[in-house]
Amino acid sequence: MRERPSSLPKRPAGSPALQPLSSGCARCGGVGFVLADVPLGHPDFGKALPCHCKQEERLWRRVHEFQGMSNLAALARYTFDQFAPAPSWLSAPSQETLRRAYETAYAFAQQPEGWLVITGSYGCGKTHRAAAIANDRLDRGQPAIFVVVPDLLDHLRTTFGPNSEIQYDEMFEQVRSTRLLVLDDLGSQSATPWAQEKLFQLLNHRYNAQLPTVITTNQRLEDLDQRLRSRLLDINLAQRLHITAPDFRSGANASQSDLSTLSLHLEQQFHTFEIQRRNLSAKELSNLRTVWTKAKEYAGQPAGWLVLMGSYGTGKTHLAAAIANYQRDQGHLDAMFLVVPDFLDFLRAAFNPQSPIPYDRRFDEIRKTPLLVLDDLGVESATPWAKEKLFQLLNFRYSANLPTVITTSAELNQLEPWLHSRIFDTDRCTVCKLEVSSYRGSADQQGRAGRK
Repeated sequence: MRERPSSLPKRPAGSPALQPLSSGCARCGGVGFVLADVPLGHPDFGKALPCHCKQEERLWRRVHEFQGMSNLAALARYTFDQFAPAPSWLSAPSQETLRRAYETAYAFAQQPEGWLVITGSYGCGKTHRAAAIANDRLDRGQPAIFVVVPDLLDHLRTTFGPNSEIQYDEMFEQVRSTRLLVLDDLGSQSATPWAQEKLFQLLNHRYNAQLPTVITTNQRLEDLDQRLRSRLLDINLAQRLHITAPDFRSGANASQSDLSTLSLHLEQQFHTFEIQRRNLSAKELSNLRTVWTKAKEYAGQPAGWLVLMGSYGTGKTHLAAAIANYQRDQGHLDAMFLVVPDFLDFLRAAFNPQSPIPYDRRFDEIRKTPLLVLDDLGVESATPWAKEKLFQLLNFRYSANLPTVITTSAELNQLEPWLHSRIFDTDRCTVCKLEVSSYRGSADQQGRAGRK
């Protein structure tokens, strides 16, 4: 690992503030200025212009002054060497996403060109990668400015104060013209007209000048100001890096969404499912084995929908949880287990202004999860709003052909017509009905408890 300098390269010790970086500059001889090489009659003829060495000195001085605002010293630990490209506890798809994210960010740091837009949820590593890019450039002796967007706007506001040591125009010019700018947490600022105007001016300048820029946001791009969004989506300039990994700050168990209740069903595995029940007839035993086998086959390679039907206590929830647990244990698809009434309550709570995650993002998290288990469909309050949300969720997953497990105690003719028609699509849906008596309270369950 390279040792990171404590700061940017400094001028020679004892040199006056306005001296060139090198007193032996071949162009100006250490004076810091050169006469413009233009013909007689040119407007610049006879004028003393800053030498290249002086321009470099001024650039570095401005960057030095800006490092306090950037707060990169506190983020010095955020390097590529210190970030695991693919933690082993994540599912295979999440590991692959992180691998690609690491490689893309590292390649951008080697040769910053265009824009890199990093999106993803809280704690997935966006800031680490963005700061690693800035730190890598500084380690190479190249200027870079890293700033959190709300902090940048606060600093710009303070320049209007009478005691400000730097003028607004000077600070704004430093930010918008720096060689590499990293803007962290775009979208977290207060959406005042002034803030929107400053951000547009900043990004529009860098867009037109095609200056290397890294932007991180946990917002959906479609929720950002339309003028900014169109520039962030310009494929000729910007490449988008979306990170689907969970919150790293939560530790190794973060692969489980806070919405999911799968942690309550950890003991419900295929090997813990009582398949040899003595109080069942031969026909019922055959049905039980068939459904268990189909559920296990689906767990091995989830595709389309699997609908588990049957009366209460027959084992639908156990088999649905076993599918999700199998995928999790194998490190494959991230699974979300939701009881339908709880799912609707989550959505209602997201409408609260105090909710940390807005409704649309919460709903998007559920409908796009790699493997969704919806338990007890049909027991929810059948309000028009509930029907609409369930239709939106399941219609999206049906159209996208996303792996989905549904359990219900309702009969097919009791389901909504739109759901009934999708369940009968044999190309995308497998229906298994448990035609057995309830296991709860049975002699088989009591006997199993006695054997423990």
